[in-house]
Amino acid sequence: MLAVLLLPGALRAFLPALIGRSALAMSGLALLFAVLHSTDSYAQAGFATGVFGLANVIAAPWRARAVDRFGQRIALNLLATTQAAGYVVLALLTDAEKVANVWFLVLSAVVGLTAPPLGAAMRTIWASLTTADGQRTRAFSIDAVCEELLFVAGPVVITAIIVATSPGTGLWVVAAAVALGTVAMTSSASSGALRGTRERVARGDRPLHQPGLVRVLVVLLGVGGILGVVEIAAPAVAAQRDAVAFSGWLLAAFAGGSALGGLVYGQVRFTSGLGPRLFALCVAMGLGAVLVSQLRTLGLLAAGLAVVGLFVAPTLITGYLIADTIVPETSRTEGSTWINTSVNLGVSLASAGAGVVIDTSGAWSALLLGGVLALALAPAVPFAHLRRAESGPPRGAPCTR
Repeated sequence: MLAVLLLPGALRAFLPALIGRSALAMSGLALLFAVLHSTDSYAQAGFATGVFGLANVIAAPWRARAVDRFGQRIALNLLATTQAAGYVVLALLTDAEKVANVWFLVLSAVVGLTAPPLGAAMRTIWASLTTADGQRTRAFSIDAVCEELLFVAGPVVITAIIVATSPGTGLWVVAAAVALGTVAMTSSASSGALRGTRERVARGDRPLHQPGLVRVLVVLLGVGGILGVVEIAAPAVAAQRDAVAFSGWLLAAFAGGSALGGLVYGQVRFTSGLGPRLFALCVAMGLGAVLVSQLRTLGLLAAGLAVVGLFVAPTLITGYLIADTIVPETSRTEGSTWINTSVNLGVSLASAGAGVVIDTSGAWSALLLGGVLALALAPAVPFAHLRRAESGPPRGAPCTR
């Protein structure tokens, strides 16, 4: 599996991409603590992080479309520079006095709108370096595993930085990570070779016009729903047990299980198609969430979340492989981004809904509803469309843009 890292140009792009992507793993807590420090209001902090997440979801397809059209160096560097500047201004406001709350919401929207799609861009690079067989699956798997590890370490690292220094410093660190990581990634030869189409992609080649993709996105909303519920319910359970410090470890167990699942997924030689694979993974994840909702101790909850997490990365990898299979090469970044957009939309909606459910019925009910939602959406998998796409002409030619 690690052999894909030795492909010419792979590590030169992949390592700085991870640095840039670490910003997203740290940004949620950094923004939350910064706004909380300035306003002394959980409501305002929650609004700010909600605005950030919603803006990120709304703008994601258009950012990816810009990368496909204008190339990675132009589009990604512009986005990263703008987002880093937004974080810097937020850091300055965090340490200022008597700042109107609306400015935190405005800047949260700015950093959300301008988040560079480094994950999708890196998967486009992987697609240009690998063949459309087990090699690409292994590349997507190692990519997903490393991303999950970022989300294990990111919250722990940024929390330690903020505790040792200040919330403003945390935002400076996020700004540096996204700016330096993006510039270093796009300066690589493999990223520079993806110069974009320089023209509008035909309407029929857009990802959402490909048969079956919309139904895949509907299925992935349920996956995002579980992620969103866990992000809110796990800290709520820890707080109810007077163990707030354990919140990070609950989320780390969830992300760690996902990383392990992605590692195993990349080693398995599947005989089943992508459709049955996606359905089985979503059902397993939904059932796992339902079972976890019955666990009442922190230790068992951590173990249960790790088990549910086992299916997260494999589900996302399967989604990326589906997009790579049915979306034209001219829209690869956008296709991969739609997979993330669907999951992130599910996260945002579930996070908002989970808070209401937790206040009225408790964290366990939120986990139960998240699992039920994933199970209800799993049958939307477009088995026939995916079967036809997989049996069609191979789409494994490297990108030449």
